[in-house]
Amino acid sequence: MTANPDTTDRTATDDSSLAAAVDPDRDVDVPGGVETHTCEYCGRPFPAADLLVLHRGLAHPDELDDAEIEQFRETYRSESDDISRFRIAAVGALVLLYFGFLFTYILVA
Repeated sequence: MTANPDTTDRTATDDSSLAAAVDPDRDVDVPGGVETHTCEYCGRPFPAADLLVLHRGLAHPDELDDAEIEQFRETYRSESDDISRFRIAAVGALVLLYFGFLFTYILVA
């Protein structure tokens, strides 16, 4: 049984693009005049301080002191709370949209 070359090529391409997306050593172009927060350990720029804190906690946990670890935990909790609120709001919007279409269909049909 031979492998489909289209599938093999696509998988290889997907793997290489994924590796490029998570590679901390790749070059990042930052537009001029944009304020960035740079990681002291790997030199990657981030547009917001909280993103830098999350990066350091996930990519460099062994190099952080106790205060930085606590800051990471607080930022992580805050980010998790924000994501939970967004999910609840998105489900609520979908439910309202569904029932809106349902009632409109009932009234029109």
